[in-house]
This record gives sequence, C-alpha cells and structure tokens, in this order.
Amino acid sequence: MTPHLRERDFTRGEITLQHAIIVTGGKQYRVAEGDILFIEKLPVESGETVTFDQVLAVVNSEADPIIGTPTVDGAVVTAKVIKNGKAKKIRVFKYKAKKNYRRRQGHRQPYTQVQIDAITVG
Repeated sequence: MTPHLRERDFTRGEITLQHAIIVTGGKQYRVAEGDILFIEKLPVESGETVTFDQVLAVVNSEADPIIGTPTVDGAVVTAKVIKNGKAKKIRVFKYKAKKNYRRRQGHRQPYTQVQIDAITVG
C-alpha cells in the first residue's frame, strides 16, 4: 500500500479519495475528511469549530482536480478543535570547544490538534 492512500479510502476495492491542500501557520497540509492534525497553535478553545479558507487545491477521485491561483475561490475546509497543548521538550545546547562556553535551554512548541470535518467547494 502506498503511503498516501489510507485504509479508509478503500471501499470494496475501489479508491474513493477526496483531499485538499490547506495553508495554516505558514505550512501546507494535505487533509482529508476525518484526518487528525497537529498544527501551529490557534487562538481557539477545544470543542470549537475553525475554518481554513486558504485552500490551494482540491482533489476528488471522480472529477478533475481544482488548482487555485493561488487559492481556490469558495473552497473551505472546516475542522473541530480537539485540544491545545505543548509538544515534547527538546534540549538546545550551545557549546564552544576549549572556551568554557556551555548554554542549555529547553523548548516546548505549542500546538492545536484538529479533526477535519468537511471539505466544501462553493
């Protein structure tokens, strides 16, 4: 199985695939309905609905793909916020050889976990 096809995309041997490419937090994500994503922190509470209107492309297996210039007009991806949190801590360590220079610092990146509800093209 190729990595871009998911188990839920197969129904009786046929591939039914609809996904979109969205932009949020300066990054691009390929999303399909039901996907759970960890994205850059958004100023919303858990349980709320968030909409992404910067949709770069919408691909449906039954129709031709819709490619935006730069975005698709009227396309909206809606998602439900599951939770806000912080990622695992990473250690940042600066070191200069033979100079007795050592600095240790930790960092935890905040994130928002969302579940994609619908992809609509208006």
